[in-house]
Amino acid sequence: MSTLDTRTTPPTVTEAVTTRGRSGAGRTRASRPSGLKGRGPRARKSTLLLVVMIVITVYSLLPLFYLVVNATKSQDDLLSTFGLWFGNGFSLFQNIGETLTYNGGIYLRWLANTVLYVVVGAGGATLLATIAGYGMAKFRFPGRRAVFAVVLGAIAIPGTALAVPTFLLFSSVGLTNTPWAIILPSLISPFGMYLIWTYAIDAVPTEVIEAARMDGAGEFRIFFTIALRLLAPGVVTVLLFAVVATWNNYFLPLIMLSDPNLYPLTVGLNQWSAQAQGVSAHPIYNLVVTGSLLTIIPIVVAFLFLQRSWQSGLAAGSVKA
Repeated sequence: MSTLDTRTTPPTVTEAVTTRGRSGAGRTRASRPSGLKGRGPRARKSTLLLVVMIVITVYSLLPLFYLVVNATKSQDDLLSTFGLWFGNGFSLFQNIGETLTYNGGIYLRWLANTVLYVVVGAGGATLLATIAGYGMAKFRFPGRRAVFAVVLGAIAIPGTALAVPTFLLFSSVGLTNTPWAIILPSLISPFGMYLIWTYAIDAVPTEVIEAARMDGAGEFRIFFTIALRLLAPGVVTVLLFAVVATWNNYFLPLIMLSDPNLYPLTVGLNQWSAQAQGVSAHPIYNLVVTGSLLTIIPIVVAFLFLQRSWQSGLAAGSVKA
């Protein structure tokens, strides 16, 4: 004889609710827990973090705003009006014309020199750093730890500390006051090599390399057809650092070059600024400011272009890896 279980089950948080449609058929759906609301989690706001970010943004954009504002002023307005606001007239296009034509158009020569140093120096530094970093990450050879120690030591030494010894070395072989005095030191990028080294360890799977070797591919073919594509985000990052460092290089060209026709923009604009000193002073501060504004435009455009390539390369590299 069976007994009837008279125990009652405790109420559940969710219960079945029967609804009827137009056809009258019964449908069931689960109701939401009674203790939860339908809205998602709210994003936490931090007033202090917002204030800090605003201060950092203003601090970063203030020099650019100063250049833009003062590039629209004439020489007289630049010396007599407030530096963070516009002057009595708008002389931007006049200043640009005078900057490009002053002293026989020497500014355009400096711009061409800078582009040459960046393309050959920064491009070569990126290529060498990529090859060396990939080799250090994927090959085992005697003295590998010693090379690692040398690379870390080179990163720790500032470039200004090596400028004078580099000048003495280049002077002994007759390379001072030549473009090679700027290009050859720019080809060495210990930080870029270290960055590619650490990135290639995980970005380029060893299994892919071994599979390509089993298929008969040589090491150069593996590097240029497989590894280089996977290393694209790291390569673009190294290229960004190298381009900015070479474009803004000042101390090395200052001690290496004595011919104004070989100056980059950094040294050339400083020479214009120095004309305001001495007995026969001839200040051209408006051209210095305008030239500085024109100088940063190519590097900003290059940065934005390379940043887009870096983002797309990052996505492609993650999918292929």
